[in-house]
Amino acid sequence: MKKRIVITGMGTVNPLGNNVNDFWTNIRAGKCGITLNDRFDTTEYASKIAGLVKDFNASEIIGKRESRSMAHFTQYAVAASMEAMKQAGLAKGEFDEDRAGVVLGNGIGGFEVIEEALEKIFTAGPRRVHPMTIPKMITNEGPANVAITHGCKGPVCSIATACASATDAIGHAATLIQAGKADIMITGGTEGGVTKLGIAGFNVIQALSTRNDAPEKACRPFDKDRDGFIHSEGAGILVIESLENAQARGAKILAEIVGYGSTCDANHLTAPHPEGTGAAKAMEVALKDAGLKPEDIDYINAHGTSTPTNDPLETKSIKLVFGDYAYKVRISSTKSMHGHCVGAAGGVEAIVGVKAIEDNYVPATINLDEPDPECDLDYTPNVGVETKVDTIMSNSLGFGGHNGILIITRFKA
Repeated sequence: MKKRIVITGMGTVNPLGNNVNDFWTNIRAGKCGITLNDRFDTTEYASKIAGLVKDFNASEIIGKRESRSMAHFTQYAVAASMEAMKQAGLAKGEFDEDRAGVVLGNGIGGFEVIEEALEKIFTAGPRRVHPMTIPKMITNEGPANVAITHGCKGPVCSIATACASATDAIGHAATLIQAGKADIMITGGTEGGVTKLGIAGFNVIQALSTRNDAPEKACRPFDKDRDGFIHSEGAGILVIESLENAQARGAKILAEIVGYGSTCDANHLTAPHPEGTGAAKAMEVALKDAGLKPEDIDYINAHGTSTPTNDPLETKSIKLVFGDYAYKVRISSTKSMHGHCVGAAGGVEAIVGVKAIEDNYVPATINLDEPDPECDLDYTPNVGVETKVDTIMSNSLGFGGHNGILIITRFKA
């Protein structure tokens, strides 16, 4: 039998809150964290809206000296990991550091660091580039800084599978524990890509919503009037452990990870497979890994990006796997409230899944006023539902055809 993997801590920084409690309170209230983008001058940008982290002071949380050597994506990861480790009751030096590791998903890295360096080259010359440019911008510096913060000396790496990065990171971290390589892993995802380059790059492929006059209404998963996703930032971090390790130290167990599926469409760089078969296969793999049937899933946190392409194809993939039960299972996309956190999405949404189990509550898909005829399932429109939730599926589908699926269930001893 494979080792059981449990969740003992959670932390987040995202457009709806800088801790799990505030985030979940706002999710339950149906609030939207998407606003006009005031990070930089958007005059020449088609999309002028974003999901921005607000009221976040890295110097106060992490330390002035330490935070200066981190890009935004790393600051978010370190801050969220501190919350998660505190909840897990794991203080630095009080656990076996050689048996603790970090796997974080990230899609973009330190884009703002790259932009600053290029501007310096063009205005002052290459000798004026800051010496911390490379250490700040590369994606592995997120997990490396988390490892340094907490003293984790086991496996430490970054996973880059676009929008599936965080989900794949959690799956990989769980696999490391099951393989006996670690007892404790800090995992999830982080992203800080709301920059000039990040927004411009998604703008030119017409992936972003341009509903600039009503930011809070712009993210409309499964709605016929959706016009693109909202680029967001933040981090969603979990502490996961082997059941034996958690029980030996008397940790409070929040939930259990029972299934993980990962596939690739191997079809197109930016578009999902036209029949939804890659995502469907990943769901099937996750269900098999969990030893569950489709009817055992109470809630699906959909990838639900609010793009014309994703939503009907994800709907099709759910139907392929769930059959008639697809019309009975509760589904929602909380991206409608916090936007698309790209490499952090699966981490943020895994937290939603754990809280849904904890509260027996399925959050809403807000702004779903008139469903696309091709999107005909129960997406919990506009108002969340109090209902029994024991087992959830969290879907993450990324550019390159990457599909990552997690199944999380209520812990039973």
